[in-house]
Amino acid sequence: MGDIDAVLFDLDGTLCRRTQDMQAVYERAFERVGETPFGDPPALWEALDGPPDHGDTVGYFGAGLARVAAQHGRSSVDTLAVARALVSEIDDSAVTHLPGTETALESAAAVGPIGVVTNGPIDRQRTKLDALGVTGRFDAVVYGAELSRSKPHTAPFDRALEEIDVARERTLYVGNSLAYDVAGAHNAGLSVAWLRADEDAGAYEPEYVIDSLVELPAILRGNG
Repeated sequence: MGDIDAVLFDLDGTLCRRTQDMQAVYERAFERVGETPFGDPPALWEALDGPPDHGDTVGYFGAGLARVAAQHGRSSVDTLAVARALVSEIDDSAVTHLPGTETALESAAAVGPIGVVTNGPIDRQRTKLDALGVTGRFDAVVYGAELSRSKPHTAPFDRALEEIDVARERTLYVGNSLAYDVAGAHNAGLSVAWLRADEDAGAYEPEYVIDSLVELPAILRGNG
């Protein structure tokens, strides 16, 4: 199986995607607090500052909504109330596998230990894994939000490597984010298969670039 003895995966955007209609979720959040919606989910995502604050999700979304409110002349709206409603509307069990997930997991397990390294908190991410029916398939699951540092810091990768007991230079990480997955894995000394989505790698240099998880078996066979 070449030079790879273990495979670690990111979760969101790599193994799964949300199935909720986020526009509908956004509008229901405003309806719950009796306000007319302003902006839309893409505008909110753009207004969010940095990675999610899993210790204060309401505050994180509330700050983004406050920026969007200012752009629409709606600064009188209680954006924390809207954020609280938005968070309560998000269903973490509403996820589905990305194409090629099953094949990728099977081929990775044939190589050696497999694991998940995700930045999300255990309650939300475990719900997704359970909904996908894959919770028991991994030899290690690391939730970055539960550690002192999350990706792109090395701590989550170091914890996973300790649990699977495989050398970092013989471990492949599969993820979709350049800033968190590629950067973090390289910082930790892992090779990376980057799952791109019409994005240029820029200054990053992932060892493998894939458009779908269906391409992972070839990499593990040494044909990537």
